[in-house]
Amino acid sequence: MPELPEAETIGRALDRALKERVITQVEVFSPAMRTPLTPLLDAGLEGLRFAGVRRRGRYLMADLSDKRILLMHFGMSGVVRIESSGVPRRKHEHVFIHLDDGNIFRFECTRRFSLLEVHTPDENGIPAPLAGLGMEPLSLEFTGKKFFECCSKRSAPVKLLLMDNSIVTGIGNIYAAETLFAAGVDPRRSGRELTLKEAESIVKNAKKILLEAIESGGTTISDFRHVDGSEGKFAQNLKIYGKAGELCPVCSAVVETVRQGGRSSFYCPRCQK
Repeated sequence: MPELPEAETIGRALDRALKERVITQVEVFSPAMRTPLTPLLDAGLEGLRFAGVRRRGRYLMADLSDKRILLMHFGMSGVVRIESSGVPRRKHEHVFIHLDDGNIFRFECTRRFSLLEVHTPDENGIPAPLAGLGMEPLSLEFTGKKFFECCSKRSAPVKLLLMDNSIVTGIGNIYAAETLFAAGVDPRRSGRELTLKEAESIVKNAKKILLEAIESGGTTISDFRHVDGSEGKFAQNLKIYGKAGELCPVCSAVVETVRQGGRSSFYCPRCQK
């Protein structure tokens, strides 16, 4: 599913395409994705203007002129497009939001794990479903010391802690694997075994890799696509994710894999301690 770099890439594209556009009509073709879609028809969206698009973790928030938020998450296979009204509807496009320039914001999701809802935000501009999210990994708040403190009393594997959205939000399986490889930390290690120096290396490399991935437009794994239909290019830079059985690019040891939290973790048994 899209992780932080993919959500950031989509969000930037949507911000450019939607900002100042006015909603003229909403069409719903399916009753639900992850949650019901029919409430969109009674949400009074017609006539509202998009003020901009923001990201929080893997979620995007499209700010509306009445101060509400159109909240979206792309699940396993969500794709959004801004296209002319002349383009025929695709089989798995569930929502059309018509815009005053003649284009349509179209939400497609084959597996229906995505989310599109309208919410009233709190005083900090955040909708209720996102209230429990942790630190943004690209923020000044996310430091080695802070991550070390969050892990110091936890027995869970460090990789699962790095993917725990209540600690730090937006880092999924791909970027957690790449971060721990760059930091030389075994994903199976317990959080409480982590040293401050290792935590600082994890945070430093997480920020570096996420920024590089954003610059490359994200990583295309499975169904991820940009708003314009193009693919992310960061997959060409992956060093450890998906490389089980191949040789480590640093030491030439055979890359191994283990299941953690229902996901495959890839690591080098020699480089990662």
